[in-house]
Amino acid sequence: MKAGIHPEYRPVVFHDVTSDFKILTRSTLSSKETVKWEDGQEYPLVKVEISSATHPFYTGKNKVIDTSGRVDKFRKRYGAQK
Repeated sequence: MKAGIHPEYRPVVFHDVTSDFKILTRSTLSSKETVKWEDGQEYPLVKVEISSATHPFYTGKNKVIDTSGRVDKFRKRYGAQK
């Protein structure tokens, strides 16, 4: 492995904001936010909208989640013109 060209691979907490599900795993993603985990240490926090706790494939439930106003953004951009 060539030194100095690979991103740092470290523990990161992913937080599903729609279901409040959190998981500690390893990733190369970085974040300015941190969270204190169950073991008492602080880890970088990455917020996601979909995880295995909310994805229809894993839950077996088909529901539409619009947490960031995507439908409104679409309607503003491509909606009926006056």
